[in-house]
Amino acid sequence: MSVKAIPEGFHSITPYLVCNGAEKAVEFYQHAFNAQLVLRLDMPDGRIAHAEIKIGDSHIMLTNEHPEMGFVSPETLGGAGVSLMLYGDDCDAMFAQAISAGATELRPLTDQFYGDRTATVKDPFGHVWTIGTHKEDLTQQQLEQRMAEFMSNFQQH
Repeated sequence: MSVKAIPEGFHSITPYLVCNGAEKAVEFYQHAFNAQLVLRLDMPDGRIAHAEIKIGDSHIMLTNEHPEMGFVSPETLGGAGVSLMLYGDDCDAMFAQAISAGATELRPLTDQFYGDRTATVKDPFGHVWTIGTHKEDLTQQQLEQRMAEFMSNFQQH
């Protein structure tokens, strides 16, 4: 019997979030993004050692901070160096649900030059999420033209 190098349901790259309070993070993601808890392994003290959730068709792993092993949260680091992109059919509703669950708006819902409608939020654990719906398929040439127009308008302000 052969074992797959990438487990069933996972992708080549899978985010592994470090949270100060992973237990509350799992609950938040369930309320904000309709996450399903796939796996939870607890430490003897009841804190999450490792958890896996599924949002849409993607798995995300998470754990509590373990500074002794180099695992610290964005809160401890003073910010996040990575943003997660979450696509769905109705980003307006997804954004409203995330805000209702306790996320903080960083960028409002906007129709972007690259064909997506997006908004950006920060979750209560310091992780940044861009929530979007893909609205248009564009060619490289269209993207370049729209970006030039966007940058021209952006520089005028």
